[in-house]
Amino acid sequence: MKHWFVRPRPATNAQAPAVAELHQQLAVVQAVELERKRIFDDLHDDIGSALLTLLHRVPASEQQLVREILQDLRGILARERGVEGTLLEVLAQLRDETEQRLLTRAIELQWQQADDLPDPPLDRAQAMHLFRIGRESVTNALRHAAPARLRIVVDRVGGDLIFEVTDDGRFDPARIGDGRGTRSMRSRADELHGDIHWQQGTLGGTKVHLRFPLPAAPATTGCPPASTPATLPP
Repeated sequence: MKHWFVRPRPATNAQAPAVAELHQQLAVVQAVELERKRIFDDLHDDIGSALLTLLHRVPASEQQLVREILQDLRGILARERGVEGTLLEVLAQLRDETEQRLLTRAIELQWQQADDLPDPPLDRAQAMHLFRIGRESVTNALRHAAPARLRIVVDRVGGDLIFEVTDDGRFDPARIGDGRGTRSMRSRADELHGDIHWQQGTLGGTKVHLRFPLPAAPATTGCPPASTPATLPP
């Protein structure tokens, strides 16, 4: 069987300046990204180390507050670095962060995730919107419900993902209004071409229900059957 290779055409003299400029811009972007990562790492190391030292010096009654500040710092740095990957990878990152946040407050987490979830790749925007809706749902529960238990359900109906966060606090429809956090979650749901709403949950508190269509999984490609003759484009 013959294998055909298409060699890229070398840049012409007229194209050379544009290609050189693109290379220069790429080098600048890479340098900025490396510097940004270095700053984030320094923040994590320096401030994180200072908070850990403080944790062992403050009275026991104030240690919980220091733990929460340390966890918030980790969450901020993680979000600034960006979230990306396949659906299951993004959910795993969200679960890990949520477990750490609830651990500092001795709140039980029930994470119920369907075994047959697909794993399509999410682009950076999709991953960010899903992750931040989940994080904001948890933040609101911690801020307003003072829960002892939090349940997160991830499932699918047809080609749609179902994502629910339910607390066991008190359901108060009056507090689900047009605040900045609520508006942001609605906007993110719109960006996902989905829907989000709030209702009373089966645990007694508030349930956040998000539903949006999952992107199609990429088609599997492979070598053509041996009986299929290779053809050249005209």
